[in-house]
Amino acid sequence: FFSWVPGKVAEGRKGGIKTQDLSCLASPACIPLAILLPEVNAAPSTACYNRATFSSDTQIAMSQYFDAALIQKYSQSGPRYTSYPTAVEFHDRFTAADYTRHLDASNASKRDLSLYVHIPFCEHVCYYCGCNKIITHNHGQSDDYLDYLERDIARQAAHIDKSRRVIQLHLGGGTPTFLDHTQMQRLLAMLHTHFPHFAADNEGEFSIEIDPRTVTPADLGFLRGLGFNRVSFGVQDFDPRVQKAVNRIQSFEHVRDTIIAAREAGYHSISADLIYGLPLQTVASFRRTLEQIGELAPDRLAVFNYAHMPHIFGAQKQINAADLPDAAGKLQLLQTTIEQLTTGGYEFIGLDHFARPEDSLVRHQREGTLYRNFQGYSTFSDCDLLGFGISAISMLGGCYSQHEKVRSRYYKALDGGGIPVLRGIELGPDDHIRQHVITDIMCNLRLDLDVVSARWHIDAPAYFAREWQALQPLAADGLVQLDGQRLNVLPLGRLLIRNIAMIFDAYLHKAENAKRFSKVI
Repeated sequence: FFSWVPGKVAEGRKGGIKTQDLSCLASPACIPLAILLPEVNAAPSTACYNRATFSSDTQIAMSQYFDAALIQKYSQSGPRYTSYPTAVEFHDRFTAADYTRHLDASNASKRDLSLYVHIPFCEHVCYYCGCNKIITHNHGQSDDYLDYLERDIARQAAHIDKSRRVIQLHLGGGTPTFLDHTQMQRLLAMLHTHFPHFAADNEGEFSIEIDPRTVTPADLGFLRGLGFNRVSFGVQDFDPRVQKAVNRIQSFEHVRDTIIAAREAGYHSISADLIYGLPLQTVASFRRTLEQIGELAPDRLAVFNYAHMPHIFGAQKQINAADLPDAAGKLQLLQTTIEQLTTGGYEFIGLDHFARPEDSLVRHQREGTLYRNFQGYSTFSDCDLLGFGISAISMLGGCYSQHEKVRSRYYKALDGGGIPVLRGIELGPDDHIRQHVITDIMCNLRLDLDVVSARWHIDAPAYFAREWQALQPLAADGLVQLDGQRLNVLPLGRLLIRNIAMIFDAYLHKAENAKRFSKVI
């Protein structure tokens, strides 16, 4: 990504995201995987077994404050707030012309760029998955897709000042490693041609999502040579019965060897995803999965809550609903997860992310500079996000824009000479204010109305008087502490952070949104 040469890591200083998949959030449901936990920036290590014994007051409080009855009280559906307004507010009145206007206007800010590329192909369907994907064994389809992707990249890049720096790149899917080495080299060459100013290896975050079943140690070395410095592995669960029930078979030994190979290849950060609430999971079986993932010591962990929404995600119809844990069982799984990870060396970032105490996510949260977008938690807040590929979402200063989600329509729009915009939304003044407030709560676990007043030139206590009153019951239940014009999220509030943010959402009164979000717990 820096003085890029095919097959080689360019010379330069060493140093350093696991990011959530954009396309998964392109659905009206804001993803079927919901709530608890992560991601890191530790120096690469060839040792895989180095569990930390870190403990903090916050971690102790996490166990003390796990109140199942209170969590059940606040159980409801709600957004994950990877954007505000959320994706359900996007509409087709927003056109490619609107997006182009915002692309041109974005250059005035000279903000750094974050690029997302969606590779939709998978060889096998995982029954829990809600991502925008195409199941095929025909790898030749990738060449056609790259042809169209090149047009997409070129047409958006034509509106972007070439001096703007690319500080982040994320490949999501689907399965990005569906691409072979030649195709991956071609994709990176496209990006470097149209965005020539990539940050250095120690400054930028260049990440890729990987299905461990699809790579060898040689593949990991090849991808590191192309410039990727962060990698995220989809693990989900190590129990063979659970794996069979969701059609994702991968042994602990293979995942272990893959993570070891990634460390030896020199990736700055290794992340792993787990899911709780899958069919046939028990507290005992998932505790064993958590023990095994602890042995592998990824820098960051995301432990998502599986939300069964077969009316939206067709693949989930293959799951036997009778095999799913009930509500009480899922709460036990959640409690086990928090206690085991926070006593095993991880800090709870919030929502569904955990990270090692030395991780950049932890540091930025403590400094109040953590950010959240369609790629998940991020340490780079001052970026414009450009999305490429089917269903990809872009996030500029004044708008969100989503590409066509159906491959044929995506191709047709590009054949017609345009940018394949499906829908989007332009942000008004109130949207910007509430976006700032919700982001601060979700990421930095705090809110200062005096800061909001100064930044947006409003009387924030008056502006949010109704919301402040609505927070009183949450304060009484120990989710937040209200001190004058300040809000601080308490340990139990990290579990229910979406409930806190929802109070500031001006769109949630719409009845039609009721079935379009996953459960907060």
